[in-house]
Amino acid sequence: MHLLLDYIPIIAFIFAYFYEDIFFATGVLMAVMPAVLAAQWLLTKKLNRIYAASTALVLILGGFTLAFRNPTFLYWKPTVLNWAIGLVFLGSQWIGEKTIAQRMLGSAATLEVAQWRRLNQMWVGFFIFSGALNIYVAYTFSEAFWVKFKLFGMLGVTLIFVIIQTIWLTMTSQKNNSANQDAES
Repeated sequence: MHLLLDYIPIIAFIFAYFYEDIFFATGVLMAVMPAVLAAQWLLTKKLNRIYAASTALVLILGGFTLAFRNPTFLYWKPTVLNWAIGLVFLGSQWIGEKTIAQRMLGSAATLEVAQWRRLNQMWVGFFIFSGALNIYVAYTFSEAFWVKFKLFGMLGVTLIFVIIQTIWLTMTSQKNNSANQDAES
């Protein structure tokens, strides 16, 4: 259910875009995202910080897009969000006892501190890459292509990263478990 809620704004944006144009779609996105944020809070009684930051960026950059009739502001929203998240992940390498990757996935894998840091760095790289890829597509291809890329391309890139991360986590955890069993023998 939560994942479905996350995709409602982008789906609404795409339909609105192909119904009218980028400016109409931006207005729809600016209306839908706060509504979805409120729905998430009502369902979970928790505020999803990343989604809240994304909503704030949509309201700010979408407002600029509409005020100046220039979609470039909206093109930068995914990049700014991804790079900001990447910086937060990077900062967690030095701030706090655990990296964000370890806080998120600590119950799913048994890793050493250096391995958690490595995984966290993979996330940093992913967010930097995703932000750069978004802005590359926005400036290299047509607006219609960028809109489709937002849903299908970024979803595909994310799925590929999750698969790579899962394989790495599985291999590293198995290696750690084997080393622990050998040490106990």
